[in-house]
Amino acid sequence: MEFHRFLFYASIILSISVYLFPIMANSMGINYGHIADNLPSPEDVVPIVKSIGATKVKLYDADPKVLKAFANTGVEFIVGLGNEYLDKMRDPAKAQAWVKQNVQSHLPATKITCIFVGNEVLTFNDTSLSNSLLPAMQSVHTALVNLGLDKQVTVTTAHSLSILETSYPPSSGAFREDLVDCLSETLSFHQKTGSPFLINAYPFFAYKGNPKQVQLDFVLFQPNQGVIDPATNLHYDNMLYAQIDAVYNALASLGYKKLPVHISETGWPSKGDEDEVGATPDNAKKYNGNLIKLMSKKTGTPMRPNSDLNIYVFALFNENMKPGPTSERNYGLFKPDGTPAYSLGISSTSNVAGSNTTTGGTNGKPLSPIPTPPSTPTSSSTGYLSISPATQGRYEFVGTVLLASLILTKMLLW
Repeated sequence: MEFHRFLFYASIILSISVYLFPIMANSMGINYGHIADNLPSPEDVVPIVKSIGATKVKLYDADPKVLKAFANTGVEFIVGLGNEYLDKMRDPAKAQAWVKQNVQSHLPATKITCIFVGNEVLTFNDTSLSNSLLPAMQSVHTALVNLGLDKQVTVTTAHSLSILETSYPPSSGAFREDLVDCLSETLSFHQKTGSPFLINAYPFFAYKGNPKQVQLDFVLFQPNQGVIDPATNLHYDNMLYAQIDAVYNALASLGYKKLPVHISETGWPSKGDEDEVGATPDNAKKYNGNLIKLMSKKTGTPMRPNSDLNIYVFALFNENMKPGPTSERNYGLFKPDGTPAYSLGISSTSNVAGSNTTTGGTNGKPLSPIPTPPSTPTSSSTGYLSISPATQGRYEFVGTVLLASLILTKMLLW
């Protein structure tokens, strides 16, 4: 891609961003992956991030070129420590060396506010990783304390929704029994250090796994009748909110009702293989466009209406070197040349599911209670497991997680 051509497109994006993204939420975050050989330089990415109104960026590493490019921009960063570093980070000396090199050296010019240690570790079925997670988090936090950075930089980890045993209805959300002990220790760490609980949520996988039974409008935030949680009488008209509230309930059941929940990944692919039903530009436009509208309203979920939605959209660019099905390379809001992968078409919030979330019915009509879910599905779905080293070559790969936990399809087999 020629540099001048890229600047041309970037200038167009900036000039029309006021019209394309007039109601962007100040809290909007974006995942910035690098698994491609044709992406623009970090310096050229800065105006693209600003064009969509994103004020937060999540990296899967601590790429110094990216962090330097965003210096003095005011954009907040979450930087990542890949799963392959967990064992090493158990050593406090090595953790402090990493923090000095990858975090302290960029402060205060680049606004690094959080380090996420490991990604979806507890559902990776690797005991060595799981056993290293909390010690690594503790070592990194101790390093921040020693360097006087713990008041401005928190430490957390990102989880898959598969850590839930049940999510149906949201009021019955509960963690897997085999993970409760490990999670309880991690949650105690979050509470003591003031760090958020990160969850990766993809309604797309629920639709992809069972398109005949999962209502498309419900997963795309399109107008629909919605459903009622019979235990709380709360009305849900989109799957993501139901998934988030299931996590809130699971946390509350362990005594962590006030712990903040951030959605560290969610998105929709604009292209997929023949068997990836729903992976189209139109559906991606609806999902991400409607999601951004909801974020701009600064309202929470039915269970937590006064809690801001802290959501990181996946992803900034299509990444041509990601393995797996075609969808994995087509989650980007932008193509590598800086042009939009599709128009988000944001103009108003009047026809977005979730924009007027209440208890009871819709348009004066009563809603049916959530029907009894079917038996445990035997299909599988693809979830992200990002392993991105900060100082060597970066890579992410897709891990397959079973839906035995009923997380992805049971939310709308209703």
